[in-house]
Amino acid sequence: MARYTGPVWKKARRLSFSVLETGEELKKRTYAPGQHGPTKRIKLSGYGTQLREKQRVRNMYGINERQFYNTFVKAQKMEGMAGINFLVMLESRLDNLVYRMGFARTRKAARQLVTHGHIEVNGKKVDIPSAQIKPGAVIAVRENSRNMQVINESLDSNYTAPEFVSVDKENKKGTYVRHPERSELNQEINEALIVEYYNR
Repeated sequence: MARYTGPVWKKARRLSFSVLETGEELKKRTYAPGQHGPTKRIKLSGYGTQLREKQRVRNMYGINERQFYNTFVKAQKMEGMAGINFLVMLESRLDNLVYRMGFARTRKAARQLVTHGHIEVNGKKVDIPSAQIKPGAVIAVRENSRNMQVINESLDSNYTAPEFVSVDKENKKGTYVRHPERSELNQEINEALIVEYYNR
């Protein structure tokens, strides 16, 4: 299945969930897109609720179905709760950490920075957005890319990085300090529904 490249706001309204985690998509219109959006209400079945939760998280991180499922399978084999392990693995992706450190305003922009070779990990160029980063790794903008306008504008915004990463804005680098705790991640997500969806 190809990655979705259409309007993000329309997708957010369809899922009744802020894909960008800002809430901006649902401020103007809280109902689903389409001419019947404001009036048509569909009661979801148990399966439909699980599917919608899976789609919410998948679209938030911008991952295609195969990558999403493969990540879940790996998380399920780890010790601990599968749902939390899964979210931690998604947060440990390189493109997500570039976004969390404020080098890009969206995960989509962060993925583009990585694939175009503007990011290095522990001094080595890494151009794979799905690369799993371990705590302690130093993620930096490569020297030749430090004057890019898109990076400077993102760092100049009012974005505050979460506590599981530390950022040196002046030198355009950051450290993945530790794995995030569940309380630091999106509270609207119910990871148990995703576990139920894949274990049905």
